[in-house]
Amino acid sequence: MPTKQKPDAIALLKADHRKVEDLFEKFEHARSDHKQALVQQICTELCIHTMIEEEIFYPACQGKIEDDDLLEESYVEHDGAKVLIAELLDSEPDAAFYDAKVSVLSEMIKHHVKEEEKRSEGLFAQAKEAGLDTQALGERLLERKQALMEEFQHGAKLPPPHTRSFTGHELVQDHPVNAGAA
Repeated sequence: MPTKQKPDAIALLKADHRKVEDLFEKFEHARSDHKQALVQQICTELCIHTMIEEEIFYPACQGKIEDDDLLEESYVEHDGAKVLIAELLDSEPDAAFYDAKVSVLSEMIKHHVKEEEKRSEGLFAQAKEAGLDTQALGERLLERKQALMEEFQHGAKLPPPHTRSFTGHELVQDHPVNAGAA
């Protein structure tokens, strides 16, 4: 009996990227009564993905890849996405800026994915070049991902986002600018 191929960390993370890209595409064409369910799915996928990257993959890359600045940028990009995810999870599809927040989140994720997947200088390419054991990392990522998916599929609310690069600023909620007023 053939042995089952172990998961590769980079293949697993790329599959997550493709899944979220597909969900964003579905959102663009969704009727308003399906938007909230899609956003919940997008946010769940992104939360789990960022958690496994930040808990397992990024620490494995720390000090081993050629460009540690790229790793720091990845944390900042995650933190920016987490702010929008928190906003979306705490609002309804008819809320002001809802669709705009989903659109901006989609663009942020596209940029982040592009940075991770660049052929020679992306984070994934650098991880391979550094000789990281992507098979062992893949096993750890998959195990953690499955545990998180099970936890969140059984009605558990997504945890509040944990940011690693934002320091917590005091923001004042103001009224949106009225484009018609001059």
